[in-house]
Amino acid sequence: MVLEIVPGEAPLWRYWGPKLPEGALPPAPLRDGRTAAPFSLEFDQPLSLFPTFGIGTFGESALLAHRDGRDFAQAFTDTGVRWLEPEQAVAITLTDPVAQLTVEISLSLDPMSDVLTLSSRLTNDGPGVLDVQWLASGVTPLPGSAERVMFPSGRHANEFIACETGLGRAGWRRENRRGLTSHDAFPGAVATLPGATAHGGVAYGAQLAWSGNHLQSIQWLDDAGYQWMAGAWLAPGEVRLATGESLSSPELLATVSEEGWNGVAQNFHAAIRRRMSWPGGSMTPRPVHLNTWEGVYFDHDLAEMQALATTAAELGVERFVLDDGWFHRRTDDCRALGDWHPDADKYPDGLAPLASHVTALGMEFGLWVEPEMINEDSDLFRAHPDWALQIAGRPLLTGRNQLVLDMGRREVGDHLFDALSRLLSTLPIGYLKWDHNRDLTTAGGADGVARYRSQVLGTYALLDRIREAFPQVEIEACAGGGGRIDAGILNRTHRVWTSDCIDARSRVAIQRGFLQFMPPEIMGAHVGAFTAHSTGRSQALAFRAGVAAPGHFGLELNAKILAPAEKAELAQWIALHKAWRGRLHSGRVWLGDAGDSLPWQAHGEADALLLFLYRIEPSTLRRPPTLRLPMLDRGRVYRVLRVDPPDPHGHPMLSAPALDAMRADGLEVHGAWLAEVGLPIPPMQAETSAVFSVTAL
Repeated sequence: MVLEIVPGEAPLWRYWGPKLPEGALPPAPLRDGRTAAPFSLEFDQPLSLFPTFGIGTFGESALLAHRDGRDFAQAFTDTGVRWLEPEQAVAITLTDPVAQLTVEISLSLDPMSDVLTLSSRLTNDGPGVLDVQWLASGVTPLPGSAERVMFPSGRHANEFIACETGLGRAGWRRENRRGLTSHDAFPGAVATLPGATAHGGVAYGAQLAWSGNHLQSIQWLDDAGYQWMAGAWLAPGEVRLATGESLSSPELLATVSEEGWNGVAQNFHAAIRRRMSWPGGSMTPRPVHLNTWEGVYFDHDLAEMQALATTAAELGVERFVLDDGWFHRRTDDCRALGDWHPDADKYPDGLAPLASHVTALGMEFGLWVEPEMINEDSDLFRAHPDWALQIAGRPLLTGRNQLVLDMGRREVGDHLFDALSRLLSTLPIGYLKWDHNRDLTTAGGADGVARYRSQVLGTYALLDRIREAFPQVEIEACAGGGGRIDAGILNRTHRVWTSDCIDARSRVAIQRGFLQFMPPEIMGAHVGAFTAHSTGRSQALAFRAGVAAPGHFGLELNAKILAPAEKAELAQWIALHKAWRGRLHSGRVWLGDAGDSLPWQAHGEADALLLFLYRIEPSTLRRPPTLRLPMLDRGRVYRVLRVDPPDPHGHPMLSAPALDAMRADGLEVHGAWLAEVGLPIPPMQAETSAVFSVTAL
């Protein structure tokens, strides 16, 4: 990236794109190469690092604010530059002496991930309250040749669905006002230049590290380029800065790659990994889960739970997570949220007998909580009805029969910290599944002011307190599945529940959308029941396991009722995942499509890959196509070995000597051949998978 510092105004954008050779700098100031434009102001105003409204820039502003209707137009005429790390991190201070405002913009370009991180901090230096409607986290240029923007959308139980639209003069804009990251408007996107593919060409990506309302936009500028901007969306009256007060934006992560949108994904994966904070300082192998929710729902019984834990341990499970239904009077989803102590009927001696049984089996004990939520039918609500977000005179709108606690209130945070601390200090809990099962509505505080932003900050603060007090505990971010997945929550958590849909066919697309922005080791991916509870579709165990295996692998079923043959098959898949998770969870990820309903993904590095191939629909061809692997070294020879357990229930498929070799000692193939011609694919029925090790010799 290249900025031009110009006296009397904010820095001008000169370049953000593929790496330039050392010394490749602009030959002259930007305006020396720009003629006057017809019917324009005499003072030329190109795209700056912080464009503003009302002083001659007609694109979207990085700031919308006023003091009682005045100081609505800002111009930053004093600039200070302070290197935090030479050529990698800089703080730029902008001052408007007329509107009496200061903005500090932080930029860092990480050479390990090629990710640019931007954030801004606004300070009210003048008299009177400053009402802030909008503060961008960052503004970056995008070439005028950008032709497409790809972004995920969806809904509960069908998140991260790939969407795409062309870029033109109308631009592109996405807003989220649900109060949390949301299932339908993930705060990120990928923009591509002509010729870009999954594996090559120039692609840009951006995502916001924020777990609340947000806005992202790409707007056409009248000098043949675009500006890309993102930040937290603010509700009316939500931010009012007194003299001397400041507003800090969330961080914006942005990157560019010449290796297509797979390169963008790999850059993001590297950046997210570097941002995460693990107990002990580094990630350990991701434990195989069993989560009880779809296995038992609210039907808890100590003896049955202990039996389920025993079965899980026999299968090779390493972490047993007790989901919803364990606490006081929690017999359905209509009551008891907020009353975080064990139900005396289900667990007369508390959770200690179950937790001790789990840990004695060599597994870690995990527990589900939903701290930010409250039911009207709860002891907590009866004691503190004012703690719920609400607007005086408006009805209490419930979702999943629940209301939302005002996380910006100190007494709420203190109460929840105390309740969670009692559990964490008296039980051997190594893992919290932290859920959030509704959008925010009537989100006002006791003073009637909107609380969306403070809600996110209050939740962050509680998570930080828990992490500090119990540093050994890992936390999963869940929000009705994938409703709170973003780089902000991942500064404080260690896993996300990708979706409440465990239907393997749906999960192929959901997980591919997720992997565009997030690494696989935090992607909660479970083997569900034969008939998926969210869709009613039925799928073979081998397919369910093959789809779940690349992520943070787990089970979400009643393993006690499986037939012996199913248990044996499932144990094989668990062993396979454990054997390969080091490669799955530390390297790069490539996503591709062989055509004919055959998506694939590869994990690892170019000399040692684990390749997953999925057949979604029946083939339309007499013989399947070959699978090209363009990331391989064209100067090396590879051994390809098929490693997934044979499906004992699948219909026998035709084979051939090369396919048989992959099931035996492996097939040796030149890297150039695999890259340009491709790997022969075995015949596969619809909704089946195959897993290959591809290793350079």
